[in-house]
Order: sequence, then structure tokens, then C-alpha cells
Amino acid sequence: MKPISIAIVAASLAALAIAEPGLVAQRGPVDTGPGTLAAARKYLEGRWRLLSFEVTPEGKEPIRVLGAGTLIYDGFGNLTVEIRVDRATAAMLEANGIQTDKGVLSTRGRTAVDLQSRTLTYTLEGQAPLGAPSGPLALNRPRHWQVEGNVLTVTTKNDQGQNVSVGKWEKAP
Repeated sequence: MKPISIAIVAASLAALAIAEPGLVAQRGPVDTGPGTLAAARKYLEGRWRLLSFEVTPEGKEPIRVLGAGTLIYDGFGNLTVEIRVDRATAAMLEANGIQTDKGVLSTRGRTAVDLQSRTLTYTLEGQAPLGAPSGPLALNRPRHWQVEGNVLTVTTKNDQGQNVSVGKWEKAP
């Protein structure tokens, strides 16, 4: 299509929208008060400091992860989690099928917030959000979140509804 034809089509559509306002989709105001999706996203936004993290491999005792970590949730729904562990903790995790990258556990991706079930679900580019889970930290498992004061608890559950990871985070100043 030639540039002049594109301009004519665009002008025609604009004129139609003015002449027939019912054809233009009307959007209502975005709910922004307490208990809304916008308020939940705004609360989650920012940098969080790791208070505690525990992983429970299937059929085994929980592993208390010793280390330091940050969780960053931005205004576009991107969630980055990075936890640096000592060698002993990394070895224990790896012995239970949870890989680290030189002592670093990390996840990164865009998330969808479900306010009713209070979950965050990763949506990874080029990958289906719901596939076969692979271990307790699989990115296709929703992260359940709960807020108590300035502490955010993020929990991952297995198919039977049991906790397989629990992280407690405090909002960084």
C-alpha cells in the first residue's frame, strides 16, 4: 500500500470515529483504591531484602537457605529474584536437584498478578506459562503472596498444595 493510501485510510477511520462515537471502544476508569489490582501492583513495586528462605524438595526435610537476596518488582510487572548462598548451602541445594549458578539462585521474567488467588505467575517469552513442573522452584508454578505489615511472604506450592518454598522479604528503604 502506498503512503498516500495509508494516509487516506487513517483519515477515514479518524473521521468515522468522530462521526460515530459509539464505534469507538469506551473504557471506564481504572480502579486505584485499596484492594484493587493497581494497589497490589503498586505495593509490590520496588526493591525487597531477603529475611528468610526455605526450600522443601519432594519427600525431604526443608533446607533453610543461608544467604542474602533481593527481589525487585517493577512498574511493568517484571520480577527479578536473586539469592546468593554460601558453598555449603549451594551443595545441599544441588544435591537435591536445585541448581545454582556459582552459588546464585535467580529467576527473572514478566509476571501476571492474580488478585483473587493472590498469586504471581511468570510469563516467559517463547514458553508456555503452564508446562510440566521441574522441581520446587519451577517458574511455571504460581507464587502465592501475602502481606503482613512491611513483610512480603512468597510461597510456591506443589501439585498437592504443600509449600515447597517460602521466602520472606522486607521492603528496602
